[in-house]
Amino acid sequence: MDNAQKQELYNNVKRDIFAICEGESNTIAKMATISCVLKQAFPHFYWCGFYNVDNSKESELVVGPYQGTLGCLRIPFGKGVCGTAAQSLETQIVEDVYAIENHITCDPKSQSEIVVPVLENGKLISVLDIDSDVKASFNDIDKENLEEIINRVFN
Repeated sequence: MDNAQKQELYNNVKRDIFAICEGESNTIAKMATISCVLKQAFPHFYWCGFYNVDNSKESELVVGPYQGTLGCLRIPFGKGVCGTAAQSLETQIVEDVYAIENHITCDPKSQSEIVVPVLENGKLISVLDIDSDVKASFNDIDKENLEEIINRVFN
């Protein structure tokens, strides 16, 4: 898929997600919807879902709504791509997950990853984690569109 096709697909996905989530106040319902719509739209999204900040352990993420193979149950802040995004509050794009030191292998088929922090009222509540079974699947088009989805739905 070239960048123009990817952007066109994101435009359709954003339209659908924004329409479905409009007026919805339940965070889990919005997360489940976003995971489903994204996973169904993009064939290279191998795993798509959320890791939520654990209310009892604020420096740890716990698996939330997702689509895909079995995910890790818990991820400490600062560990792996999800934990790094949670700690830094910055979107992470990793072209080859096996090339980073602190990668957490939840599924060995995962090859590349993008993780977007989810803030609600300025506070981290979750991260959106998307894995691909193809290296270098994600770029700035993914980053910009996924950040737009997260910012609009959760703020």
